[in-house]
Amino acid sequence: MLRIYLTGEVQVENDGRLLRESQLGGPQGRFVLAYLVTERKRAVTQSELAEALWPESLPASWTLALSAIVSRLRSRLAGVGLPRSHIIGNAFGCYQLTPPGETWVDVEAALAGVDAAEGALVAGNPQAAYGPSLIATTILRRPFLPGHDGTWVDDRRATLASSLVRALDCRVDALIANNELVLALTHAREAVRLEPYRESGYRRLMRVLAAGGDRAEAVRVYNQCRDLIQRELGVAPSAETEALFREIAG
Repeated sequence: MLRIYLTGEVQVENDGRLLRESQLGGPQGRFVLAYLVTERKRAVTQSELAEALWPESLPASWTLALSAIVSRLRSRLAGVGLPRSHIIGNAFGCYQLTPPGETWVDVEAALAGVDAAEGALVAGNPQAAYGPSLIATTILRRPFLPGHDGTWVDDRRATLASSLVRALDCRVDALIANNELVLALTHAREAVRLEPYRESGYRRLMRVLAAGGDRAEAVRVYNQCRDLIQRELGVAPSAETEALFREIAG
């Protein structure tokens, strides 16, 4: 199976052979690979790829520069056993990456893991959410193409960031069901830190603390939530948050 890692160090693994990020032809080769892998279900025009690669302004001879980057990338991919002749197709002014056979991509596995974990929790089976949520949080915590900017990268990072919070929520619920409260607490605090204006994150954190017997800290978390959203958003906590607070405070 072809395995492609786009978070952390960008890598390609095929039949036991590994292509590391340092072998991709620099940051531009890394970006082009990530773009073509992510968009591989369609043909990408040369101008679209160039504008994503050079978001501020295109080089004077950008077509030649882009062609050289893609050609070098083909050679690197051929080095791990992928077919140079058609791994990155080029026709009618478009590029398209066409992996042979089954392909696993880390970010796609992470997003699928989030969906699977949420589905398991909705079905009342937190044990089935344990593995998928672990895979998702592990992958989604890694940075996506650090050093690159532009609309495409920003949009992808936003999607991955929101998915990480969803994965953390699932992970907390699965850990609570497995009575791993210390680890659940760590994940719940991380989710609040990532999205500090989201009340559901505070409620989940309060539940973990209450389950561990620390009602005083759960009340403190409620006060933190209430003060923040009143000060920054000008609203009071929701009825659901207030009800949980009263339940915990007794």
